[in-house]
Amino acid sequence: MKSSSHSPRIDCFLPCGTENQTAGLVQELRDSGWTGRIYGLCPAGVGAILPETCLPLPTDGIFSTQTILDMARLCEAEYCLFYHKALPLELGFHALDRLLRVADDTRADLLYADHYAIQDGTRQPHPLIDYQKGSLRDDFDFGPLVLIRTEALKAYAGQENLPDYHFAGWYDLRLYLSRHGELFHLNELLYTKTETDARKSGEKNFDYVDPKNRTVQIEMEKACTEHLKQIGAYLAPDEFDEVDFRTEDFPCEATVVIPVRNRVRTIEDAIRSVLSQETDFDFNLIVADNHSTDGTTEAIARYATRDPRVVHLIPERGDLGIGGCWNLAVHHPRCGRFVVQLDSDDLYSSPQTLQRIIQTFYHEKAAMVIGAYRMTDFSLQTLPPGLIDHKEWTPENGRNNALRINGLGAPRAFFTPILRKLQIPNTS
Repeated sequence: MKSSSHSPRIDCFLPCGTENQTAGLVQELRDSGWTGRIYGLCPAGVGAILPETCLPLPTDGIFSTQTILDMARLCEAEYCLFYHKALPLELGFHALDRLLRVADDTRADLLYADHYAIQDGTRQPHPLIDYQKGSLRDDFDFGPLVLIRTEALKAYAGQENLPDYHFAGWYDLRLYLSRHGELFHLNELLYTKTETDARKSGEKNFDYVDPKNRTVQIEMEKACTEHLKQIGAYLAPDEFDEVDFRTEDFPCEATVVIPVRNRVRTIEDAIRSVLSQETDFDFNLIVADNHSTDGTTEAIARYATRDPRVVHLIPERGDLGIGGCWNLAVHHPRCGRFVVQLDSDDLYSSPQTLQRIIQTFYHEKAAMVIGAYRMTDFSLQTLPPGLIDHKEWTPENGRNNALRINGLGAPRAFFTPILRKLQIPNTS
């Protein structure tokens, strides 16, 4: 069956993969009938083999500001299709028709869609989440394929004094688009990508602290900070509310909270780590045991029987995640003035850790304290990336940068009234 013929409405920009990968995708784009010019983004100075109908576009980096500017300069169609991974990709049935229809209806400046991912030979749905104004993570998952309204792309490129980023150009563009238009999530499976990064999500979480990515992170922080200034959300280094630690009475100065479910292998080490803390104030430990079934409950009970500082808290409800267990502990009548995190598979690095955390609250007059931690195996041998020292938490810009990075670090500690007021989402 012949594909129908349309007036070209999309110019396409895709990375140079292998000849077979590029040729297959280019042919699919041509067969749709919607595409005008198709450009292959190729590293400058590196020869690339492209299909005859694909134009080469040398780049200094696929996510650089210069690449974005080149796309804006060359794009003549109504929409720009940007595919930014040099991996096999297969369009779904009438995928471009659907993208265009929804783009026309929503008038979104950027459109992204759910898709399938093939990993280890298995194809699985890869759903994405809706973009919100506060979605500032630079690794927010739009998938590798986005449709951008050319008018909005050219408006971005036409700004005065545009920063010249090598890594953060794409990030800066999508922040700009979020300020001036809508970023729309189409929750339909419109294409299939091949995934080559087989790491678990927990392993990927630490990419942002890898020393080799430090230059990338500095650029991302600069782009994010400027965005916060543009929308009136930037916090100046000297902009703090006063915290009064003596507004309420508490049964003790500090409470360590361990939420746990089925961690019989590690929970006793975690409990002993807390009970061995040496402090000049009273503290206790609340273990929120979320209906464990592997012997964890019995292990906690043994410590609670022997040591009055251990509060063994088993929820009456069955619908709590880790956040819900935290809320239960924080609102417990035996919770102290400051509440300190310890995960059920973690240990404090020394008997002085808790003392140092609480002293920091008073010294810094802070509502929240974050420490550093080291990744280890069960034999306490250091694992990559080793020490997570939170360089992103600078005194000058840490609170702004925290909105961009992947998590707020550990161990975390809070002034209890603040946490009781804010609550923690009931998620895991």
